[in-house]
Amino acid sequence: MKNLEEFEIWFVTGSQHLYGEEVLEKVAEHSKEIVESFSKSEKIPVKVVYKPVLTTSADIKQLCLEANAAQDCIGLVTWMHTFSPARTWIEGLKALQKPFAHLHTQFNREIPWSEIDMDFMNTNQSAHGGREFGFIASRMEKNRKVIVGHWQDDEVIDQLATWMRAAAAWADAQGAKIARFGDNMRQVAVTEGDKVEAQMKFGYEVNGYAVGDLVEYVDEVSKAEIDELINEYQEEYVVADELLAGGEQHQSLRDAARIEIGMRSFLEDGDFKGFTTTFENLHGLSQLPGLAVQRLMAEGYGFGPEGDWKTAALVRAMKVMDAGLEGGTSLMEHYTYHLDQQDTKVLGAHMLEVCETIAADKPVLDVHPLGIGGKDDPARLIFDTASGSAVNASVVDMGNRFRLIINEVDVEEPEEDLPNLPVARVLWKPKPNLQTAASAWIHAGGAHHAGFSQALTVEHLRDFAEIADLECLLIDDETKLPDFKKELKWNDIYYKLND
Repeated sequence: MKNLEEFEIWFVTGSQHLYGEEVLEKVAEHSKEIVESFSKSEKIPVKVVYKPVLTTSADIKQLCLEANAAQDCIGLVTWMHTFSPARTWIEGLKALQKPFAHLHTQFNREIPWSEIDMDFMNTNQSAHGGREFGFIASRMEKNRKVIVGHWQDDEVIDQLATWMRAAAAWADAQGAKIARFGDNMRQVAVTEGDKVEAQMKFGYEVNGYAVGDLVEYVDEVSKAEIDELINEYQEEYVVADELLAGGEQHQSLRDAARIEIGMRSFLEDGDFKGFTTTFENLHGLSQLPGLAVQRLMAEGYGFGPEGDWKTAALVRAMKVMDAGLEGGTSLMEHYTYHLDQQDTKVLGAHMLEVCETIAADKPVLDVHPLGIGGKDDPARLIFDTASGSAVNASVVDMGNRFRLIINEVDVEEPEEDLPNLPVARVLWKPKPNLQTAASAWIHAGGAHHAGFSQALTVEHLRDFAEIADLECLLIDDETKLPDFKKELKWNDIYYKLND
């Protein structure tokens, strides 16, 4: 995965010549100091680049065009230090194709009560200039994040960092490729969708490949490559005795390693960022890829099971956003419920494919029957997930728009051991409670597959939705089902009128 530090955010300050060159020099000095401070912050995930103060329509448009063309530039942070007449921004904002955040701050934290004069007021009027810029962005219906507060405040830096991660995920999606090995699970609705519309909307493309295309890569894997990877397995995981050399299931582990090496080669050669599989399309493979998928997800690939390319793309975006943060991100599925009336919970899992980045302890590597697919027993990593806060998110195609649904959850440790459930799993309480959360999710059309993360927050996903101009629905502690159903109806009216 691309290192986030290779991305750039351009820091752009607006002003005008009305106040004289001395003021403009002071504006530039302040802007440089803010950029330097952001660059030193461990929280800021990307490179922040200072750009000269902008005062004319021509200069603003030129910078926006340069930002569009700069491959490493993933967006702008705009700041109106003084009053910047907003009509000078029209042509630039019309041309700008990168996301931007409006930082509504001022250089000084406090009013210098005994010293303040009109020179100070003319120089430090972000409260004035920010509203002028805000009007034109709203008048032009430009999506952006508005961050208010002093530029040294932790809250401001945190909001900026969160938005930058969302901007990085958006940049990563532009031109990204998702490979589908086989097709969609037969007769399933929610994992389908309009791939052409998705490419226009999100920037990534989805293409199908016969399983035989993958098998060619798998068949080319050498014995030495398999031996090397199995040694890696033994270093990283608790490998069941039956899988070791001479064990009854050692060949199954070798088959899993062969699939992993072949799949990785296929994805690397095609420059893919995500992929899907399905247990109904396995011709030529000895087992359903489980271990391979888990490990490839841990490396940053997006994944969706049963042909679910929307989830694969979402998991990839979430992986980009969580780079360097504590916690992990994985494909997830709402699998079964614990319906104790006093303590309702959800057990999340999948047949095999849950990412090890969310494991509480060193995963166990084992082979067990799958029960579907008609192939050999597949290898997989087995683990529980540590307790703590998390989010589940789902992208669905509603026909006239894509919708992002987010549910805040609290992960808990299982009450008892699960000795007969040989898959990775997560136990969580959805907010505000299972009854409301499940009802809201279902009313919204949320899929059974989701992107699950203990590293990201609602704000990361909302910022991404804002950049993507994506309908976004939140289910949290404040959710009341009657109000949520009204929001669905209001949104329906908006999108129908907007069409």
